[in-house]
Amino acid sequence: MKDLFQGPFFFIGLCLIVYLLACRLQRRTRQAWLNPLLVSIVSLIGILSLLKIPYAQFKEGTSAIAMMLTPATCVLAIPMVNQRKILKQNLTAILIGTFLGALTSILSVTFLCRILGLNDLITRSLLPKSVTTPIAVSVCEVNGGLPAVTVTAVIITGILGSIVIPLLFHKLKIKNSVALGITMGTASHAMGTSKAIEIGEQEGGLAGLAIGITGIFTVILSLFL
Repeated sequence: MKDLFQGPFFFIGLCLIVYLLACRLQRRTRQAWLNPLLVSIVSLIGILSLLKIPYAQFKEGTSAIAMMLTPATCVLAIPMVNQRKILKQNLTAILIGTFLGALTSILSVTFLCRILGLNDLITRSLLPKSVTTPIAVSVCEVNGGLPAVTVTAVIITGILGSIVIPLLFHKLKIKNSVALGITMGTASHAMGTSKAIEIGEQEGGLAGLAIGITGIFTVILSLFL
């Protein structure tokens, strides 16, 4: 039985099965809070705890999945190309929106960390929470933060953003696809963009562009704040 847990195929297969079941659960229930990624994380934690599998072993077995993170992020450029006409028409709004989003994110993290009495190490780790993981980890390492804390913050931010933002727009009866796309990409990076693509190709294209620009602004702002 132990030999089954030694190879990477078990862990990769486990992740895929859990995620597919989580997607099926959300499709059946149609509950926004049952985000497939959130359900998968909770389920995998439970499975690893039940089987008493060390996290280090799980991490090593799923390294192939982690390796695909950057290429998967690059694929988000496809809807950007398809919607390039709309992107050019709304470039000013995108630049202003992403800059203010990145600035608000960094300032809010700094302010809340000081209010809660968190040390500088945690603050530096949380600063890039609203950008996609490859950029966030790079910013964290440059600032001397903890990558593990950064990745956790990025995941939580992405999940919450992909759930809350569409609901908020619906409640406020905001039907502007440009505003929704920019908000999703700026506030909840790749996870928000994936959700935006589900809503519409135009929203997905705008969100994909917002990810890159927000990442650039975050890198610049983090050097001065």
